[in-house]
Amino acid sequence: MNWIEALILGLVQGLTEFLPVSSSGHLEIGKALFGIHSEQSFVFTVLVHGATVLSTIVVFRKEIAKLFCGLFKIEWNQETQFITKIIVSMIPVAIVGLFFKDFVGSLFQSNVAFVGIMLVITATILTLSFYAKSKNKEISFLDSFIIGIAQAVAVLPGISRSGSTIATGLLLGNKKEKIAEFSFLMVIIPILGENFLDLIKGDFVSNTSVGTLPLVVGFIAAFISGLFACKWMVEIVKKGKLIYFAIYCLIIGLLAIFLA
Repeated sequence: MNWIEALILGLVQGLTEFLPVSSSGHLEIGKALFGIHSEQSFVFTVLVHGATVLSTIVVFRKEIAKLFCGLFKIEWNQETQFITKIIVSMIPVAIVGLFFKDFVGSLFQSNVAFVGIMLVITATILTLSFYAKSKNKEISFLDSFIIGIAQAVAVLPGISRSGSTIATGLLLGNKKEKIAEFSFLMVIIPILGENFLDLIKGDFVSNTSVGTLPLVVGFIAAFISGLFACKWMVEIVKKGKLIYFAIYCLIIGLLAIFLA
């Protein structure tokens, strides 16, 4: 992987992590187009995911600070409840990570046709949420768990994490502005946790096929584009314009299937 490919893939990761079009799916398609094998770019994939987590923290820094201030009051207040709901939402993805990680990893082998099928499913989910009637209700603990299941399913390449979690929240009747914030904050700990586990297991040093320059370029590109995409996506959810991304996912998914 050269620095130009890293730049493009970093931009793709940063934009598609927050837009409901599947970052993992687009990364796999991009790697396939560049002839890059997934096992040869593991470190790169982990770093660009970390970059988008960092961009999330920057965008929601005020909300995160408010949550921690409320948590340290040791009260069952709104902030403590919100954090608890995020923890509840992590249960399904934690189960997948502990017991099905190897199976999920086997799907990330540049299987473009599979990614295409999953993108079509993402398009379907987004379309359903577009026509769902909002009840404008607060996110409950049960809602949190169901949204967490959607996040767990989104480990499949081609299923959009933000798309599936936001769409699920909308189908449950949650407030648009709250479900967008919840969707982006709930992913921080799982990604950081997975990166930490990979680090202590030595996976970061097991692969040296990607040079330092591509890693740095990819990280910066993913971080900057992630900042832009995160802010943009919040506004898109508020305006209820996910149908356009459904059309996009359908087109890209069908192209991936027929051109694989």
